[in-house]
Amino acid sequence: MDQIKAKADQTLDTISTKTNIGKNPRDPLEGFNRVMFNFNDNVDQAVLQPVSRVYRDVTPGFVQTGVGNFFSNIGDVWNAVNNLLQGKVGDSASDFMRFALNTTFGLGGFLDIGSPAGLTKHKEDFGQTLGRWGVPSGPYLVLPVFGSSTLRDTVALPVDMKADLWSYKEPLYIRNTGTVIRLVDKRASVLDAGSLIEEAALDKYVFIRDAYLQRRAGQINPEQD
Repeated sequence: MDQIKAKADQTLDTISTKTNIGKNPRDPLEGFNRVMFNFNDNVDQAVLQPVSRVYRDVTPGFVQTGVGNFFSNIGDVWNAVNNLLQGKVGDSASDFMRFALNTTFGLGGFLDIGSPAGLTKHKEDFGQTLGRWGVPSGPYLVLPVFGSSTLRDTVALPVDMKADLWSYKEPLYIRNTGTVIRLVDKRASVLDAGSLIEEAALDKYVFIRDAYLQRRAGQINPEQD
């Protein structure tokens, strides 16, 4: 019995060493995270990827661009609020101006008039705001469906969802239809990047985790890049 236990311990140690499971201090929940990652990956491959490929192949490019612009324009309001909360008054004013310009002269946001006018697109969320306020990120987490996150970003997620203007759209069937289109359009826009990751990464989980953590650190403290 002792020999079996010793052999099992040795096998687990070998797997841990080769896969680096549990070795990253930013990812103490790696066992759980990998389960969630595999679940999300299976859902993506079975549902999201096929639907997104069809959407990309049959939907005219200008329509896809318009859809992306429309939902991006809605997000500029929350971008502006977060920039203001972070003390970036100039960026906040720019975001509000982008929203006003694109909504008024860009057919409700389907056309991006702001970028050619010199109004830079920002992407801010409440997790970044908490980070700027000094709240530590906490451990890395993989959420069902939502994917990569941290403890801080997970706490901030309900605030971001509540602040999404589209979540108040009525009637309900229009809101739900738009939410699905938004998700599919977003996934379709990164299909090629996903293929590159599949081909290049020895461990896709580690690649995505490290890329996410590095990107979030850069978003919260861009001056340290």
